[in-house]
Amino acid sequence: MAKMEIEYLGKPEIDRLALTNDEILGAVEQGLIAAGRGHTVIEPRMHLTPDPAFNGHFNVLRGYVEPLGYAGVKVVGDFVDNYKRGLPSELALLNLFCPRTGAPLAVIDAAGITDMRTGALTALGAKWLGPQNPRVLGHLGARGTSYWNVRLLDHLFDFDEIRVHSRRPESRNAFGERLSADLGKKVVVTEDWESCLSGADIMIEATRLNQPTPLFDRSWVKKGSFVVPYGTMSALPLDFVDGFDKFVMDDLGQMRAGHLGALRPHIDAGKINEDSFYAEIGEIACGAKPGRESDDETILFWHRGMSTGDIALGARILDKARDMGIVQNLLYRDE
Repeated sequence: MAKMEIEYLGKPEIDRLALTNDEILGAVEQGLIAAGRGHTVIEPRMHLTPDPAFNGHFNVLRGYVEPLGYAGVKVVGDFVDNYKRGLPSELALLNLFCPRTGAPLAVIDAAGITDMRTGALTALGAKWLGPQNPRVLGHLGARGTSYWNVRLLDHLFDFDEIRVHSRRPESRNAFGERLSADLGKKVVVTEDWESCLSGADIMIEATRLNQPTPLFDRSWVKKGSFVVPYGTMSALPLDFVDGFDKFVMDDLGQMRAGHLGALRPHIDAGKINEDSFYAEIGEIACGAKPGRESDDETILFWHRGMSTGDIALGARILDKARDMGIVQNLLYRDE
């Protein structure tokens, strides 16, 4: 058998790539279009909790994107207390494989991929489902995915007002300062949930709750707005889902698996089911179903994270790194 090598990219290499907003959005959109056309395989994420005392768990995401020629598995740790150790809450690796032989092809640091593809999915959801000309963004949460939510949303819409909030003052203040510097505009750091969200055109909930807690009041959602809740632990009261015109999911298989997620209590209580959902986001991306159809539609988009987005963005990163000559080759087998 010939020598086999694995391409490797760590965070230093990915940082050197300096992916643009449009490169990130374009890669994730490509994965969504493939999903909408039935050219992917998406396995619902799995969870591994090594010890409840560690206040964290692993997510395992698996998928295949036929147009890109890759199968992939991403393992991401989600450990809430990592900030106490000076670490990001989410650390991850993406493994790309040949779908025909099973041969491992690449190993890529995926903490940044997770953040970027999550932000891109939020922004693309707003592109197709949000109000036509949103002026106010309200964003809860300050973790890594939050930065890319705000950055990519503002790239598409250039908001007049951006409001942010998170539980810890030092976290939300630093988050607001970073966004203001990078976006070149004022970012309002609020002291509570209501002043952050109430009346916003686009409302994002990406919090880090330790247990389901109904903190997001339905009365703050104005008609015609676009709402994206994706905290691991639900922040939504059971009546939150009342009155929405459309529910959109990233992938319906994701709602059938696991015990976590923003709408899990509502599913368990029978408030919503698969018939409640209007479409998967890939169906909208590829044009199989329309997105927003009127200004007064109030739309909720629940995404739990699609392996196809990880694979599509990983493939784009790998291509650019090859062009720049910064891929490391690791010996896998030589026999």
